[in-house]
Amino acid sequence: MSGFLSSVAGVLTYPEADYVSRVRVCIAAAEPEIRERLAPFAEQVCALSVEDAQELFTRTLDLNPVCSLEMGWHLFGENYDRGLLMVRMRNELRRHRIAETGELPDHLSHALPLLEHMEREEAEEFAAAIVVPALEKMLAAFAGKQNPYEHVLRAVMAHLEREFPGVRQVVSAHTALPVLNVDQNLTADLRGISRIEEAEKIPDDPRESAVRSFLPGRTHA
Repeated sequence: MSGFLSSVAGVLTYPEADYVSRVRVCIAAAEPEIRERLAPFAEQVCALSVEDAQELFTRTLDLNPVCSLEMGWHLFGENYDRGLLMVRMRNELRRHRIAETGELPDHLSHALPLLEHMEREEAEEFAAAIVVPALEKMLAAFAGKQNPYEHVLRAVMAHLEREFPGVRQVVSAHTALPVLNVDQNLTADLRGISRIEEAEKIPDDPRESAVRSFLPGRTHA
């Protein structure tokens, strides 16, 4: 892949003094069609001071749960299945040597670079099972709000549709399934899992002192 998704992850991370530079890198990495979709965002955000950009980011993505970029929240709410997704996300980030930020493991800014590090088939499965369904819910939450971050999410969706033709049709065919039917090395089929036998401590994330996990290939009662 082009590196575009990794550059978007920088745009979806809390603004600091280098934020305008991050936006420009993202624009430069985009294909012409995607660049056009990002132009309104860049025009609005690059005109802001760092403080105003931080206020917009916080008001949009941190203080408004329905516009959260945490994929598991949109797919599962705050139930048990989200915990499984976060553990799987953390394992995949470690496997691909992608550094975590201060966001939770299921944040979109972690998923986008992960897609670029996966083998193509694995990335397509991950996009169809998790990323695109979550993006659709995020975009529904942004609809009608005239928020510049909507342009970023639409650009990501357009890029994924271009990179993985037909991925949204695959999602539509499985919208009734609230499970992760992809490679066990990435996620797990959550049906039939009635208990978890292992707990993984995560001292490096103060918001998540522990999450429940299961070992790949292990049988669960």
